[in-house]
Formats: sequence, structure tokens, C-alpha cells
Amino acid sequence: MLNYPDAFAILKWVGGAYLIYIGFNMWRAKGKMSIDTSKPNDVSRQSLFTQGFVTAIANPKGWAFMISLLPPFISVKYALAPQLLVLLGVIMVSEFVCMLAYATGGKSLRLFLARGDNIKWMNRIAGSLMAAVGVWLALG
Repeated sequence: MLNYPDAFAILKWVGGAYLIYIGFNMWRAKGKMSIDTSKPNDVSRQSLFTQGFVTAIANPKGWAFMISLLPPFISVKYALAPQLLVLLGVIMVSEFVCMLAYATGGKSLRLFLARGDNIKWMNRIAGSLMAAVGVWLALG
């Protein structure tokens, strides 16, 4: 960035223009749900749980975060296994609470978006924010 300030300025302007373009397209969106909520969902809870579990375990960002987070909390003065079990328990409980909050929020959001023109308003709010970030990026 310091060696090529003109290239950075060009990338900044292109990135800002792209965000403004995305915001404009979000404003113009029709505002429809991408899934049909009128028919019952035939996917089992077990299947959804398994898919979420495999996705979370296979996420390399989560592993990298945990590998960088754990060492400061492990002491060489004590046995390793009990320390890891306690840390794993804390991580599992906090992950479960966060995922439960995401699921509850997603369900509430789906019910909210299924009513009236709420999708259109959500797209317009998100599009406005996206365009504002694009302007901020280009001018900042």
C-alpha cells in the first residue's frame, strides 16, 4: 500500500463503486423469499443438526481461532487433560448458546420477512447501508 498509493486509491474507488452498485441492485430487488414457506419442510431435525455439526467441525477458521486462543490458558504446572476438558466444555457451551441465538434469530427473521413488504424494506435498508459504506470507502 505504501509502495503503490495510486494502485491503492484505484482499488479503493473500484471497491466503493462496487458496493454502491450492490446497494443499488438491492434497492431494485423484487423482494421475494427464495424458499417457498407455504409447503411443509421435509428435512428432519436430525439431518439439519448433522449438517450444522459437520459444517462447524470442518470450518478451518474455527480451528485456527481455537488453536490461537487455547495456549495462553494452559499451564505447564498442571495436568494437560483436565485443563483441555475444562476449556473444551467452556467452548462447547458458548458455541451452543451462540448457535441457539442464531437459530432463534433466524426463525424470528423468517417469520418477520414472510409478512407484507418486509423483504422489500429489508432490502432497501441493507442496500442503503451498502451504498453508504461504498461512499465512505471511496471518499475515506
